[in-house]
Amino acid sequence: MIFGIRAVIEAVQSGAEIDKILIKKDIQSDLSRELMEVLRGKHITTHRVPVERLNRITRKNHQGVVAFLSQISYASLGNLVPTLYEQGKVPFIVVLDGITDIRNFGAIARTCECAGVDAVVIPARNSVTVNADAVKTSAGALMTLPVCKEQDIDATLEYLHNSGFRIVAATEKGDTDYATADYTGPTCLLLGAEDRGIPNEHLRQCDDRVSIPQFGTVASLNVSVAAGILIYEVIRQRRGQ
Repeated sequence: MIFGIRAVIEAVQSGAEIDKILIKKDIQSDLSRELMEVLRGKHITTHRVPVERLNRITRKNHQGVVAFLSQISYASLGNLVPTLYEQGKVPFIVVLDGITDIRNFGAIARTCECAGVDAVVIPARNSVTVNADAVKTSAGALMTLPVCKEQDIDATLEYLHNSGFRIVAATEKGDTDYATADYTGPTCLLLGAEDRGIPNEHLRQCDDRVSIPQFGTVASLNVSVAAGILIYEVIRQRRGQ
């Protein structure tokens, strides 16, 4: 964490990996305007917050600005996908669409790393980020697993589809049993938030909507458990092939 307007400006200009910046709602100064100019065109998540929230984070002279540095360097999906093809791989990417629970994120990342998933994609907004708690929950997997933070998941899915990926959405509304879908080619597994699921505009881009059979009374599986089942079904099919 860094605070103070000048310190944050210098961090942005130096190219530091910044997870998010909290800015006081009513901030007005020449230096704050300089910060906003520096941020222009940068894909850095910013939130306008009450000063009380900043004061809870630090009692030092934050000047209305607090930035959180990322625990990792995020990968570029646009660079990663061609590299995977050049390496002769059959790419397997997991997209987490709006998952906000750090423990679920860490557990999914740990499974992905163990299963050899090529990358995890998260949205830049309204999503988990790679912080210290996430790294701990993942048992360190997030320090080695490539993570891509994308501004627009809709555009991301379109890019993957145009790059030869089969987009498979995991949803309780799915009309295909997860074990009957074909994962042997380049695959993107799309998982949504437990409370809201996958938005309809993203579901429309999917080639398959798969579900996991359930025989109890609880409405759905925990998303990290569902991810584990689906990820290892991909591995099972590919090993069988």
